[in-house]
Amino acid sequence: MSTSGTELREAQAQSASVSDDALVAELADGRTITVPLAWFPRLAHGTPAERANWRLIAGGEGIHWPDLDEDISVESLLAGRRSGETQESLRRWLQRRESVG
Repeated sequence: MSTSGTELREAQAQSASVSDDALVAELADGRTITVPLAWFPRLAHGTPAERANWRLIAGGEGIHWPDLDEDISVESLLAGRRSGETQESLRRWLQRRESVG
């Protein structure tokens, strides 16, 4: 089964949840997307409270976690794309977290 570009662009999230192993996005059309948390290192390093603090962006085209400075698009989730963050960027982000906390 393939997903058309139109389906990717038109999909909208209505809710999200993050467990210790997965990110789950509920879409407005009834679909549920579950991806491994390891795909998104910032979410993986977040506390339960930080993971629970999210909001929809662009009318549900994406999900934003302000405490973790993470934005994930529904299109990327449907396409099976992991975080594109480099190891160097993640390392700097983790160092900043340690120095603040």
